[in-house]
Amino acid sequence: MTWQRAFAAQAQSCRDLGSPFTATLLDSFVSVGLPDGPIGARIAAWPGDISSNGASVPLRLAGALHGLVLEGRDTDLAAFYPPHPLAEPAELHQAASAAISRHEAYIDQRLNDAPQTNEVARASALILAADALAAQTGLPIVLSELGASAGLNLNFDRFRLVTPAGDFGPSDSPVILTPEWRSPAPAPHGFTVAERQGVDLSPRDPVAERIRLLSFIWPDQTARFHRIEAALDIAAASPPKVAKADAIDWLETRLSKPHPGQLHLVYHTVAWQYFPAKVQARGEALLAEAGERATTDAPMARLSMEADGHPPGAKLTLTLWPDGTTHELGRFDFHGRWIDWSPPRF
Repeated sequence: MTWQRAFAAQAQSCRDLGSPFTATLLDSFVSVGLPDGPIGARIAAWPGDISSNGASVPLRLAGALHGLVLEGRDTDLAAFYPPHPLAEPAELHQAASAAISRHEAYIDQRLNDAPQTNEVARASALILAADALAAQTGLPIVLSELGASAGLNLNFDRFRLVTPAGDFGPSDSPVILTPEWRSPAPAPHGFTVAERQGVDLSPRDPVAERIRLLSFIWPDQTARFHRIEAALDIAAASPPKVAKADAIDWLETRLSKPHPGQLHLVYHTVAWQYFPAKVQARGEALLAEAGERATTDAPMARLSMEADGHPPGAKLTLTLWPDGTTHELGRFDFHGRWIDWSPPRF
């Protein structure tokens, strides 16, 4: 895929997901061109797939530019960012290109790392699944998250989910999730997290890398930005444990440990789809083997929220062992804006 097609496709995704600012920024590079110099040359010659299905180079660049603004490095560029009105594409392109030229070393370094959004609004699905599992098994839950990044969604039991049928989670939580319901909402039952760990190839420190993590939030999505800020505050007070390792190597070790009297929930949100096919196959085999060892006293579950090529949003599936039945839980917006929930039929 050419860089122009990758930028155009990402711009459309940003527009569809409610960020006209980021869409305009990325589209401006398509219409006017990349800036002259080493940054433009690097992006144009980037090997492999640079789209959101690969290296996500457009979002790397957008995050780097937002980082300049959040860190107070470029007041001229900040004048074009929200809350200022959206500029004309040519003006925004000129401002962004000038900032890239002024901060080549910073942008070049930031292009090395893929975006990690830590989208905590996806936790609505995690809360609903954990609550349903607790209602079914009556057991406290051990969490294992694959692709956890800064681990913000390991704290999902500390978030509040507002629904028409009642609220889940602590009433005083600073993270308040209010998705649009496209289906009947279940009544809350309540669940307890006994222990939590995650894994990521490149875990991020929610305190030391706070601004970097926020830079990947699209600048005109104020509510989303403040939600991530609140989740980072929770992570600072209750630091999540995220190992730096290959996800499936870590999972093999994690699954080898018994959890009598507890339910082990393995979950991933928009992460599994980026694993190579061989890695996915190994992970599926490990989960199946662990499922065979599960008992009613020590059950295991796997929750998946991943793109399946059928819009809208991502598909939710839940498998519970020892019976090994997979339940389709409906569909969920990638940024948690809406949910179409189908309760599991245990």
